[in-house]
Amino acid sequence: MSDFQLPIRPRTISKRRRIAVVASRFNSAFTDALVETCCKVLTEEGGDVTIDLHHVPGAFEIPVAVEAVARHSQVDAVIALGVILRGSTQHGDLIAESVTNALQTTANTHLVPVIHEVLLVNNEEQAAERTMGDKLNRGREAARAALQTIETMAKITKSAPSASL
Repeated sequence: MSDFQLPIRPRTISKRRRIAVVASRFNSAFTDALVETCCKVLTEEGGDVTIDLHHVPGAFEIPVAVEAVARHSQVDAVIALGVILRGSTQHGDLIAESVTNALQTTANTHLVPVIHEVLLVNNEEQAAERTMGDKLNRGREAARAALQTIETMAKITKSAPSASL
């Protein structure tokens, strides 16, 4: 996996933003660390931000909750957090593929940024490195990706010509 990290960006978001975080409870040692870091970075770097936290049992349930948030809540972005440990069968890969496809569909259907940090890893060591470590912490990366995408979407919608009837 890449060790690319999004840089800290200066706060340019001027109005209050609402970000939903949908997190799996499965593999809670890892997902709780993702949530904690993500929310900390959103608070420290996001300016005036409200965080709505929603928990679901496992990674497979994340997309339906993300879809419900996108459909029924006024949010600027949704962050999906979870950890899938690849086992000796194809089950983890199938769940990861399904989650990925569903999250992308929701983002494109509702034009709401959906930040996908439902991690598929080979073992607990990789999970710890990506959820609890400083170098590859994907909770931090998810928060920064959400903030940067919110900025981009605001610029795009602000510069879009008004639709005429």
